[in-house]
Amino acid sequence: MPDPEVTQRLSELDATLTSIATVVDVDAARTEIGELETRAADPDLWNDQANAQAVTSRLSFLQGEVRRVESLRSRLDDVLVLFELAEAENDADTREEAATELADIAAAIAEMEVRTLLSGEYDQRSALVHVHSGAGGVDAADWAQMLLRMYTRYCERHGWKYEVYDISYAEEAGIKSATFQVEGAFAYGTLSVEQGTHRLVRISPFDNQGRRQTSFARVEVLPVTEQTDHIDIPETDIRIDVFRSSGPGGQSVNTTDSAVRITHLPTGIVVSCQNEKSQIQNRAAAMRVLQSRLLEVRRQQEKEEMDALKGDASGSWGDQMRSYVLHPYQMVKDLRTGTETGNTSSVLDGELDEFIESGIRWRRTAEVPTP
Repeated sequence: MPDPEVTQRLSELDATLTSIATVVDVDAARTEIGELETRAADPDLWNDQANAQAVTSRLSFLQGEVRRVESLRSRLDDVLVLFELAEAENDADTREEAATELADIAAAIAEMEVRTLLSGEYDQRSALVHVHSGAGGVDAADWAQMLLRMYTRYCERHGWKYEVYDISYAEEAGIKSATFQVEGAFAYGTLSVEQGTHRLVRISPFDNQGRRQTSFARVEVLPVTEQTDHIDIPETDIRIDVFRSSGPGGQSVNTTDSAVRITHLPTGIVVSCQNEKSQIQNRAAAMRVLQSRLLEVRRQQEKEEMDALKGDASGSWGDQMRSYVLHPYQMVKDLRTGTETGNTSSVLDGELDEFIESGIRWRRTAEVPTP
């Protein structure tokens, strides 16, 4: 038998996985998978593209959830056998292999446990992420570009596809703003905890006197809209301008007016897209961004109405949500959860799991009303 510490850890992971399976409701998911597979096999399904995509997307998601639970259960059973074999043979190499596998399983179960906390209306959707430079001049523009890289690296680490719709480059360095879409299961629910103001403290690389500079950038995260959202945008409510796409200094400029800027006149919301090759594609992408922004406006209005009815006097979970210090010491600290690390380079290279997981747990706790 494995030593008591390993046995206790295996028991804890088994209990956690059982709870996850209960939340996922594996039996009900299997039943729904069977029904969706029948619908997906219908050759007439694709006569309605939107419905077909919804069916196949839901089918893929449920299959993935059940597969993850079953795989983790199988791995947990196998690692127990591996530990027993290591003890029986007194094999240090096998024991080390088993310990490594146990750590990997624990990380995978923890990640899936966090996913079960994402039960918001839009949490399962893809996400639109907007990064805007704030106070701090050229350092803030550079900081916004660093954040853009941080999030795209995070997406790459998790195998999520992303598409940059628009980047507005600053004159000297960095970016004024950027908009990109992230496709992945629970991308919105996961990344939404990153919304807020991010603060950077460092020795400015743009100051010839080497002084310390504090700069800010704002991150907004929106759910991608679907046809069922019913956000009607009359043509009379928008103004569409076209212009030539451009890149940073030294890059060629398009010779046609393919970039699109859409202004929503009632709200003053302005979105643009210049990443696609044609004006038609850019307009479609810009309209998707506008739909998401208007959906967020509607969500906020509904939330304010509900808060007013409940007499909710509590504020939001904060504007300045994370601080990144590169001088005089190295530290990244989340101001909401208290999570912190001295490994700033790994965080800026997209290793955000610890911060995002703690943010999701914190948000769930904050949403639970006190008795």
